[in-house]
Amino acid sequence: MSLRPMGLPPVPEQTVRVARAAFPQGSLAIRVRDRLGEVFTDEPFAEAFGVRGAPGLSPGMLSLVTVLQFAENLTDRQAAAMAIRAIDWKYALGLELTDTGFDHSVLPRFRARLVGNGMERVVFDRLLEYCVDAGLVAAGGKQRTDSTHVVSAVRDLNRLELAGESVRAALEALSVAAPDWLARAVDVPEFAHRYGPRVDSWKLPGSKVKRDQLSQVYGQDALRLCRAVWSPDAPAWLREIGAVDIMRQVLVQTYTVRTSSRGKEVVSKREADEDGVPPGHLRLASPYDTDARWSAKGDDLFWLGYKVHLTESCDNTPPEAEAEAEAEAEAEAEAEAEVRGRPNLITDVTTTLSTVPDVKATAPIQQQLADRGLPPAEHYLDSGYPSAELIETARSRGTVMVTPVLLDRSAQAKSHAGYDKSAFRIDWKARRVRCPQGNTSTGWHPVRQRERDAIVVEFAKTDCQACPVRPECTSARRGNRMLTLYPEHLHTVLAAARAEQKTKTWKDKYALRAGVEGTINRATRGRTIRVNTPSGGSMLKV
Repeated sequence: MSLRPMGLPPVPEQTVRVARAAFPQGSLAIRVRDRLGEVFTDEPFAEAFGVRGAPGLSPGMLSLVTVLQFAENLTDRQAAAMAIRAIDWKYALGLELTDTGFDHSVLPRFRARLVGNGMERVVFDRLLEYCVDAGLVAAGGKQRTDSTHVVSAVRDLNRLELAGESVRAALEALSVAAPDWLARAVDVPEFAHRYGPRVDSWKLPGSKVKRDQLSQVYGQDALRLCRAVWSPDAPAWLREIGAVDIMRQVLVQTYTVRTSSRGKEVVSKREADEDGVPPGHLRLASPYDTDARWSAKGDDLFWLGYKVHLTESCDNTPPEAEAEAEAEAEAEAEAEAEVRGRPNLITDVTTTLSTVPDVKATAPIQQQLADRGLPPAEHYLDSGYPSAELIETARSRGTVMVTPVLLDRSAQAKSHAGYDKSAFRIDWKARRVRCPQGNTSTGWHPVRQRERDAIVVEFAKTDCQACPVRPECTSARRGNRMLTLYPEHLHTVLAAARAEQKTKTWKDKYALRAGVEGTINRATRGRTIRVNTPSGGSMLKV
């Protein structure tokens, strides 16, 4: 398939007349074509297509179909049908009224091509560029970010089902790629009987003994198939088949291989307490979506999939602040009026593994905004996003993070009855700390904790054990108090942020962040934003 860059064709005269007559007030598709037609061009997609072969459908047109499909919550079949029978869609796509459209299978193949070439964000970035040129969003304003869960469109499997289904998926792939080799490597009738239907399409044994026996069979089959694939006489390219490598990973994560006292090889399921299991961010959950991970939020939300972070501009002045704006100088009032005319627009969409904490997404989001020329002057986030390092780095780049910093999490601070860190006086130059009872620390140890610089301060056991208020200061078995501090510049940043967030002025200002909850609610209601297909053809990603 080749690409002949054309973009959206001009709208035929007959299509214009009929569409205007049928939709005198316009429609979403008509407004998108009239106002945003220049966004959907072919040139940005050129690298994903060849220069030889039969010309394919315009990627600009297909991307517009994808946008309309998402806006109207349609399946691929429904979207293809709309391109045939809907007059306003024909207007948007520049088609004749008699055009027979295209097959629905074109859409998933188009999305897969975009994902395979890293072009998921092309249309989003072009639309954002258009909004910047139109003055609808600009650098230096206010933006806010929040996250929500994205469910992978695969069946939830327990460990037993995952083991069996991974073997079945590998057999399916090998039967297509190397049927003759597979017939020589395994007992085809036996494997066909065991792995013909999907593992989750029949009821698993009820007793634990039978389930353990079945689990052992799955493990033995996976080990046998792996050894066959990795044997010296097997074609080396078999090891590059994705389903085969996934089966190997599931085998390692789910089973152990031991030799018994009689010299017999034993394949058994891993037990968390005895054998250990991989951490959640590495543990595979489906042979068809290797990026999906199990995650939890709070006590009542568990999901298999991803996490999406939405960032939007929020420069509109709140109603209660309009009176104050009118009292300002004329030039400043004009600037505020210009800002108030801007709509709130999504400026960034970032998808991560479900196990990635929000704080790990903060720097990438801010970098992406900067790369687009849209770094905010104020970035509103919840308490999961900040750290002392991030606050300092963002400020050095001209962005103030308006976010609640987690307070001291020590037992003394939580109980509100003991001496927390704020009760100690730090002399950074002398590298000493004085406790509330006047005792001076005896140890100052710069260390690395969780890949961060920190300072561990230690007080003498003789001072602490003789202290009359020791129960209010420490309950450590070692008998003395120890403090863990950030380096001076980060400690100062945190102290200032914690003090500021206690003021009414800061709380009133931070209320602006709550608006992003409505944006997420609107994006998830009746949309497919929370469903991500394992092929990567996610409506969210495209």
